[in-house]
This record gives sequence, C-alpha cells and structure tokens, in this order.
Amino acid sequence: MKKYGLIGYPLGHSFSMGYFNEKFKNEAIDATYENFEIPDIREITKVLGSNPELAGFNVTIPYKEKVMEYLDTVSPEALAIGAVNVVKVVHAGKNVELKGYNSDVVGFVNSINPLLRPSHKKALILGTGGASKAVDYGLRKLGLQTLKVSRSERDNTITYQQITPELLKEYTVIVNCTPKGMSPHFDECPDLPYHLLDDSFLLYDLIYNPEETLFLRKGKERGSMVKNGLEMLLLQAEEGWNLWNY
Repeated sequence: MKKYGLIGYPLGHSFSMGYFNEKFKNEAIDATYENFEIPDIREITKVLGSNPELAGFNVTIPYKEKVMEYLDTVSPEALAIGAVNVVKVVHAGKNVELKGYNSDVVGFVNSINPLLRPSHKKALILGTGGASKAVDYGLRKLGLQTLKVSRSERDNTITYQQITPELLKEYTVIVNCTPKGMSPHFDECPDLPYHLLDDSFLLYDLIYNPEETLFLRKGKERGSMVKNGLEMLLLQAEEGWNLWNY
C-alpha cells in the first residue's frame, strides 16, 4: 500500500488528509494519507526514514520555501515561484529522490480566471509567504500587475498604512494570502479601508474555513465580487495527485 502525507506545523486546520483518504476510498485506490506535523523542517529526514512506503507528500505552512533545500530537483515553475507544495518521492533501489512542484498556481489561476473582468488590471496581494508567491506568479501569468502588502516594511512591498484611495482606484483585485480570519479567528480581517470598496472590486481569500471570512463579508457588503479558496484547494489537490502519478 502506498502512503502519502502532509508536512507542516501546525496541521489542525488541514483539509488534505480527509480529502485524499475519501478519494482513495471512493476510487478504490490502495493507498493512505496521513499528517506529519513537524515543529522543525529538519525532521523531514525522520519522516522519510520511518515511512519507506511514502510515495509523495504535500507541504504547507511554514515549510513551502524551506523544503526546497532538501529536494533533489525542483520544477522550473516552482523554482520561479520560489515555493514547493508537492513533493514526489521516487524510489530507485536504495536511493530516494525527492522532486518538488507547485500545484497552488494551477489551482489559483483556474479558479480566479473566470471571475476577472477587462477592468481588472492590477492586484494587491496581502501577505508575503509561500502561498503569496504562487498567487503573484499566477496573476502575472494572467497579465495583471501585482503589488504585495505586508505588516512591516520589506523590499518590493507596501504596508497596509500605504494603501490610499488613489492606489485602490487602480488595484481592484485583492487577494488575501494571510491567515487573518481563519477559523477560529472569525472576527479578524486584514487592515484595509473597506469603505472605499465598490462593485468594481474582486476580493479573493485563500481561506476556506470559514466559508465566508470577515474580509469577504466586508467586500460583499460594499457590492464587491468575492470568492473563497475552496475551489483552489480542490484543484491544487487534484493537480498534486496528477504530479505524483504521471
């Protein structure tokens, strides 16, 4: 029986284990999926050593960038993004080869593309982690200009305090890649001037639990188009399965 899994910390919010084990059951696939909650990325070697049947694994917060130094190869797209969320484990005799990919960008692009209007030319990306890198890559692939927003000053980013009415007139797509608003923190949302939003905006939240975050609710109240991250999650999971089995 093949084994797959998820590496990250913490994993209480994880969707992957339930999704894949249900998929394996429904499609009569002889495999299992489990969580590997490791507080330090260096423990990845222990996971691999104690699970010789491991055929692949997903990577989530906070290791999408750190995992890359443990891989033998990384796909050109994942390299360009700077983050990996799918690792294929290839066994060749006693040797084990780890191949890294990014399925987040496929999931994101295919889920946001149908919602984009001709007026959506520029996007604000809230957050600077591994997921935001895939979102940035995907939006630029779709022809949008991007600008990242962070709580602290960084290169090539602005802070939330620098979001002006003039800026928002141009940047009418806003993607939340932060954990703000994720269960159980239902009363939290990114620090934005929501009163400036209207029906020209598209708000996209990578969070899928809750189904409607405070970020999305505030956008909807102003007439903005909104979408959560569930479809992206489903699409990236299937893309990950394809990568493990191509």
